[in-house]
This record gives sequence, C-alpha cells and structure tokens, in this order.
Amino acid sequence: MLHPMSLAFIGDAVQALYTRTRVTVGATLKKTGALHHEVTKVVKAVSQAAEAEKLLPLFDEDEQDLFRRARNCKVQTSAKHAEPAEYRKASGFEAVIGYLYLTGNTQRLEGFLSACFEDACLQEE
Repeated sequence: MLHPMSLAFIGDAVQALYTRTRVTVGATLKKTGALHHEVTKVVKAVSQAAEAEKLLPLFDEDEQDLFRRARNCKVQTSAKHAEPAEYRKASGFEAVIGYLYLTGNTQRLEGFLSACFEDACLQEE
C-alpha cells in the first residue's frame, strides 16, 4: 500500500482532471482562464475540507481509516488560503480519492467527485 500522502497526490490530480473535464465538455467557448477559475473553486483545500466533512459519514471503514491516517500525517507544506486543519482534511479527502482511483472503484469515485462538483455549482448560484 502506498503512503497516504502519495495517495493524496494522486487524488488531487484525479479530482483536478475530473473537474476540468466537467467544466470543459459542453462549455460554450469559455476562455481557459474562466475554466481554470471554475476548477479552482472545486479543487482547493477549503472546498475539499468542506466536502470531506459532508462525505465522511458515507466513507466505509477502510476509507475512514485512510482519511484519518492522511489527515494526521506530518506535512511540510500548507495551502496559501487555507487553515492548517482544512489542509489536513483536504489531504485526507484526496487520499481517499487516490485510493478509490487506484483500486478501480470507479462507481464510488464518480459518486464522490460528482457530489463535490455539484456542491460547488450550487454554491455559485
């Protein structure tokens, strides 16, 4: 099994690609700067931490364990616009996403990523 921070690294990339795809496919000729702005609303530590709070009750036992291990890892970096606690929760969430991606659990992965995307769209309205 990979280190929780390695899973978080992968999970961040998976969420970014998923979100980039969702904002781009079907978009009506938006400039890349506008697309990037939409993506960063979803794929940032503050948003990921909020989603982790909402989705944590839906995590199975293995996912909850992984979330806690990643959240509690000592990290040397922090996000520019997030509190340390938010950054740690975001890392836990990303680790779960990375784990689901690498284990091929695409149905759960899609469900969690879709929930994050839809929540970000609802906040914008």
